[in-house]
Amino acid sequence: MNSIMKYLQLHNLLLKTFILSICFLGITSCAGQIEKHATALKFIPEQTKIHANSISLKAETLPEYRVDIHDKDYQGNQISGVIRTVFQDSKGNFWFGTQSGLCRKDKNGLVYFDLKNRIGQGVTVHVILEDKMGVIWIGYGGGIAKYDGTYFTNYHEKDILITGGLWSMLMDSKGTLWVGTTHGVFTFDGKAFTPFEIPEGKVNPNFGVSTSKMIHSITEDSKGNMWFATNGGAYRFDGNTLTNISAKDQSLSNFVNQIIERADGTFWISTVNGLFLYDGTSFKSITEKLLGKDVGVGCIFEDNIGTIWFTAKKSDIYNYDGKTFQKIEAKIKITDHTVLPFEVNQDQQKQEGNFLPFPFQVYQDRQQRLWFVGFKGAYRFENNAFVNVTRIGPW
Repeated sequence: MNSIMKYLQLHNLLLKTFILSICFLGITSCAGQIEKHATALKFIPEQTKIHANSISLKAETLPEYRVDIHDKDYQGNQISGVIRTVFQDSKGNFWFGTQSGLCRKDKNGLVYFDLKNRIGQGVTVHVILEDKMGVIWIGYGGGIAKYDGTYFTNYHEKDILITGGLWSMLMDSKGTLWVGTTHGVFTFDGKAFTPFEIPEGKVNPNFGVSTSKMIHSITEDSKGNMWFATNGGAYRFDGNTLTNISAKDQSLSNFVNQIIERADGTFWISTVNGLFLYDGTSFKSITEKLLGKDVGVGCIFEDNIGTIWFTAKKSDIYNYDGKTFQKIEAKIKITDHTVLPFEVNQDQQKQEGNFLPFPFQVYQDRQQRLWFVGFKGAYRFENNAFVNVTRIGPW
């Protein structure tokens, strides 16, 4: 009898040990799926803090900005010759990231902030966003800055945030800051940058800035999945597994520019050979019949009524309402703020459209107005025409 009891006790002990070992393996397996994408290597940035007033300049104190000093046609007093991004914060202020730095339009006027990189050079601002605490984050070629309403805190890192290194940035729903650079993806917790491993792609010889680890854009979908547009395809990370979505279809280029999720749950992916719809299973070319097979599509955006806006051949602008494609005519609306010199005829200016955007971004503000920013400044699309927004408006 005693021997039977001892046998049962031993059997139960072995069974518990087996179950615990299986649970442990399951836990470490799941953890391993996450950890294999985030390496132990961390990059500690240099930090500098500076009062906003010490680097701010009011627009009215600056010389008039001309896109081309040799061009006699009217150019307006542009916000900048190249605007990479526009963002409206929760207070209604407009922020512009430009080739020559950062500026903000608030109730007191337009102010420029003279941000510098780690070696004292001016910066190109690619991304502006706001976190849940109302802090403004600015991603520029050589670093990151956060603005708390009084001070800018700058983060510089000589190995990954080199000049021109930062290209995209996103604050996800959990408060993690994702940073896309020419050296790959990193997460930032306010203290250190941690690499997030994504396979290398290829260098695009047709782009001025291109690396095998280039991250063009980052987005988070409605389910909390992270999406990365890279030179190696479109990647999705569900918290455990990183998947190359574009590998499912050979017609989709590995050179991906942007990924957005539409309100209907489908994904639209812009590439160097067109715009594609991904329904979670298969891909469909949206632009092949319209533009041809190998025409590149740049930025894409869905407005509040479900219309898709996108750029093709770098400067052509189209929209799609779900049934019909429309190419937007190159036409500028002359406003009361526009003062033309005597050399320029207003009707001729309307037809020529000399200062239409070469868009880097399409954006809709809180007043539901559409902005197009890029080469030659900032524009709003109103009443089927572009309105050039200069330093003096119209706001």
